[in-house]
Amino acid sequence: MTASNSHEQWVYQGGAFSQLLNQAWSTALAINTLERRAGKDAQPSHWDMKRPPADYPMLEPGPAAGLADYYYEWLAHPGYDDYWKKVSIEEHFGQIKVPALHIGAWYDIFQDGSVRNYLGTKSQGGNEAARKGQRLVMIVGGHAGAGPKIGDVDFGKDAVFDTWALGFRWYDYLLKGIDNGMAGEKPVRIFVMGKNAWREEDDWPLSRASGTRYFLHSEGKANSLTGDGTLSTTSPATETADAYLYDPADPVPTLGGPAFGDSHFTPGAFDQRVVESRGDVLVYSTPALRRDLEVTGPVTLELYASSSGVDTDFTGKLVDVSPDGYARNLTEGILRARYRNSMEKGTLMNPGEVYKLTIRLWSTSNVFLAGHKLRIEVSSSNFPRFDRNLNTGAEAGSTSRREIRATNVVYHDRDHASALIVPVVP
Repeated sequence: MTASNSHEQWVYQGGAFSQLLNQAWSTALAINTLERRAGKDAQPSHWDMKRPPADYPMLEPGPAAGLADYYYEWLAHPGYDDYWKKVSIEEHFGQIKVPALHIGAWYDIFQDGSVRNYLGTKSQGGNEAARKGQRLVMIVGGHAGAGPKIGDVDFGKDAVFDTWALGFRWYDYLLKGIDNGMAGEKPVRIFVMGKNAWREEDDWPLSRASGTRYFLHSEGKANSLTGDGTLSTTSPATETADAYLYDPADPVPTLGGPAFGDSHFTPGAFDQRVVESRGDVLVYSTPALRRDLEVTGPVTLELYASSSGVDTDFTGKLVDVSPDGYARNLTEGILRARYRNSMEKGTLMNPGEVYKLTIRLWSTSNVFLAGHKLRIEVSSSNFPRFDRNLNTGAEAGSTSRREIRATNVVYHDRDHASALIVPVVP
């Protein structure tokens, strides 16, 4: 249950710095390092005991240098360069020569890594045993919690999954050769939300899933939950683009999702309507569905967009809307526009120019029940899960505090058919 690429799935995502996770992680480890460093000499007999008692130093923590120097190295390497490649599992799948059990979760910070480790070793492993011996299990919470309640949503008693028991079964089968039934099980097992039920599959992604485009539509007023944004499988013709003002001083707040940091930002599923009430969030929804719709697999958002800035972010969030309006977040993603062509090196935008942007929203498995709506949110921030783009071209490691507001535009017409692409299971 880890990243396959520490740059893309841990420290950055879509070129944006994963601020909440990295700062919480680094601080926690720095505290541990400090305890060990200071505790080594924190005994009265280690100091001059003839000093006046009032001069007793109590504790000497030492300088901050050395506590978490790697954090600043991360900031110094915003692009996917050799610093990251030498420790990326994805660059070394061919060296893996053992079967592996990958456990991911829909609301886990390392969801994408678990899936990609499974796929990469299955296709590129160093021997036949590795290529044929990969297993994938997708639960609900992972680092977001053990369930049944993940965030604000109860997924039922079946959502509680004993990963330790599974691990021991796997090792008994793999290392001890015990016939415990694992040999006859399918390689992929997933928890399907909405129906809240388990299902075994022959592989991932599901071969029977069909990539379906839901096009963004509006008359130019898709801003917020009360706007006129819609989704449909009908391609657009002549439509007015949607614009919003992204202000780094007032970013869209993180609300659930695969957030991981401190107790102020609980991960998991939450009602997103408080976020969708903002004018800098574009909201596009289908009509209420007449029948159940299963979406299982990787989700992508293709946007045709422009900005008044030389750099900005675009975010996407897939949402399941109940008949009572409850808007449950499923999966989300972000793209720093400068990394639209390559994660290795950024290229600034020309203000006002329209670009095609592909935002990976990772994966999900969810049945949108009849009467529910499928929704996509589009904005330019998800803070503090990701750092704020200051719209100036400054990198996350810059000490500059200069920030400007940017007018960002999403186009959806015949020549710029922005669309949400979801794998629909018949």
